[in-house]
Amino acid sequence: MITLTIDLPDSLAEEAKQAGLLTPNAIENILRETLLHRAVNGLFSAADKLAAANLPPMTMDEIQEEVNAVRAQRKHRAPGT
Repeated sequence: MITLTIDLPDSLAEEAKQAGLLTPNAIENILRETLLHRAVNGLFSAADKLAAANLPPMTMDEIQEEVNAVRAQRKHRAPGT
């Protein structure tokens, strides 16, 4: 567990306190929601870049080759790593 100390303007700290946002659970929820939001934005950004690349669609055979390659890599890894 990490203890954080932050400096906030008095008015913001008071508003956040009144809204119940300065409790450990509230701060944890805010951080988790923010991290999730950033991850989702990252996925949409990657999807936009992929769409802009205008790549031809993969055939089912190409998809199966990729799946097989990933499975082969996982099979060769030592268990527990």
